[in-house]
Parts: sequence; C-alpha cells; structure tokens
Amino acid sequence: MQENFSQAQLERFTVFRVRVFKFSKMQLTDMIYGSTDLMYYGPLKIGTPPQELTVDVDTGSADLWVPAGCVACSNKQFDKNASSTYSEQGTGFDVYYGTGDVRADLAKDVVSIQSLSVQNQAFGAASRVSDDFNGYPNSGLLGLAFSTIAASKQPTFFENLIRNKQLAAPIFSVYLARNEESGSEVCFGCSDSDKTSGPVSWVPVISKTYWAVKLDSISVNSTTAPAVDTVAAIDTGTTLIYLPANLARRFYDMIPDAKPAPTYGSEFFTFPCDADFTISLSFGGQNFAINNADFNMGPTAPSSTDCVGGILGLEEGFPATLAIIGDEFLKSWYSTFDYSNGARIGFSPSTNNRV
Repeated sequence: MQENFSQAQLERFTVFRVRVFKFSKMQLTDMIYGSTDLMYYGPLKIGTPPQELTVDVDTGSADLWVPAGCVACSNKQFDKNASSTYSEQGTGFDVYYGTGDVRADLAKDVVSIQSLSVQNQAFGAASRVSDDFNGYPNSGLLGLAFSTIAASKQPTFFENLIRNKQLAAPIFSVYLARNEESGSEVCFGCSDSDKTSGPVSWVPVISKTYWAVKLDSISVNSTTAPAVDTVAAIDTGTTLIYLPANLARRFYDMIPDAKPAPTYGSEFFTFPCDADFTISLSFGGQNFAINNADFNMGPTAPSSTDCVGGILGLEEGFPATLAIIGDEFLKSWYSTFDYSNGARIGFSPSTNNRV
C-alpha cells in the first residue's frame, strides 16, 4: 500500500525517529587469560580529527581518561597537539582504583562512540599511570558510574548524552560474552533482546554513587547466608566477585570440603572440582544464579582435584559492608543500567547460559 505524506508530515516523522531511535552499540573485546575473562574494552574517538583509542568500560568508577603525553605509558596515546578542539582546563586530578592509580590533567574535547558524540566532554589527559594499567591492551578507561564519585568532579560521557537529549532512553545495557574475544557489547540508549533468554527483573539503586543495590544474601543450593546492611556495587570493571570478608568465609562454609588457599592470596579458597551446587545472590528480594563455569577458576594444578573459587573476601581498607559484583556475575545476566525511575538495574538471563 502506498501512502502520500506532506513535507511537514515527513519532517515531523523524521524528527520523531531521531528522538526515539538514537542509540549506539560499542563492540567490546574480551581480554582472556587462560580460561578467565579478565576485562572488556572497546573503541571511542577523541578530538578533531578524531583519534581512536580503546577504553575499559567501567561501571565502578566515573572518570574518562586516556594517556596523553605520558612518558612511561606503553599503550597508544591521545595526541592532544593534533586536535584542533582540545582545551586544557588548568587543573589536575588523581584517580584511585582497587588496583592502580592515574594522574591526569583535566581537559575537554569532542568524544564520540559510533554515532553518539559530546562536544567539550571533560576527560583526563593522563600524564602518569601505574604499572597495573601498562599491562593491559586498552589505552584508558570510560567510567559509567554516577558523577557524584568522579575525581574530576565533571559529568560523565553518558550523563552528557542524557542532558543533550541524544538517546532514545536514559539507559545503557551490557552483554559480556564468556571466553570469546568478540561478541560483547555496550548498548547506549537501548537494550538488545537478542542477548537475553528471559524477562527482566528490576532492582532499585540505593545510592547514586556506584551502581549500588542492596545485597540480601548469598546461597549455596538451599542454604543461605544473610548479608547484613551490605551494599553491592555492580561493576563491569572488576573480574570476580568480592564480599565482606566474614560473609565470604560463611559462603565457603556452605560448600563441603572448601578450604583456605593462602598460596594464592589471603582471601582465596579452594573446593572439590567435582562438587555440584548452585550459587545465588539475592538483590532486592530476588535471586540471581551464577554460572559455575564463571565461579570455578580451574584446578590448582593440572592433576589436582581441588579448584580455585572466584568469590573472594575484601581485604582491609574497604568498607566492611561493601560487596563488589563483577563480570563473574554479569556474564550470566544481561544488565540494563537505567537513570530514570529513581535509577535502577535490570537483570535478564543472558544467552550465554542457553544449553
């Protein structure tokens, strides 16, 4: 059927489409070490003309930085002198992570991910990075937590996309593949139903700092250890799962024959490789299972019957009521981070777990 539309109707329809369907997918590369998915990183562009660099996508921090004029940095750097739109802001800042730190000068320039672009986006032109970062293939880091915790005290790239009304919806969604170099992605302004195998369960954010939700408990089969007053940061920039030390010990007490493994570190445990159990975390009264393929970090030796567990206790220096829920969990759950509705996170079963 052919229909004739007036020019005004076509213009209104075009504007409607732009406003509703503006989104972009950032394809991620999985850095794999042995059988462990260590980190996920993807490309963005900075400057005029645009220079492409890769960044770790991190919902556990809120600063964007790339190396620029960093003498000791081994990865690809941003050439600030080659960008006609680059401007320095006359101040510097330091960012501290669970492992590693960065010293950067505050700068602004055009930052783009596919079709999404922010003019005068604040970022760190890093002049020094700790050795932890030099060992990775990516150049920098894209923080996607709330800017309330930004060391730069500047809005994040994603917050600026929302303020500039560039997105179909104020969300971004994360799909993390398992032991596949390609296939992972961040969907800015959208959620990809092709990456899910079930309905979404929404959990309210209780603190607009990290993407923080209430951790109720951790279970092994039908045995449960309550988590008292525990806040869980959902963190794409962390490989494993970290619990308050006492809760981690209670968790391993629920696994028969699990025992400390101090040769790996003070908070590591081993368990029988042939043990069969289901681990679940409860957020906001809802249970979410973890795939054992992600919890099991492999045998302690080629012929060993003991395997290393991927849930660790947080060491001294971290708040006693903090849990960090990393990629070990997120590979099982397609995650949608929603700035609306008071801020919330939606978890849908990932296609990773299809049999």
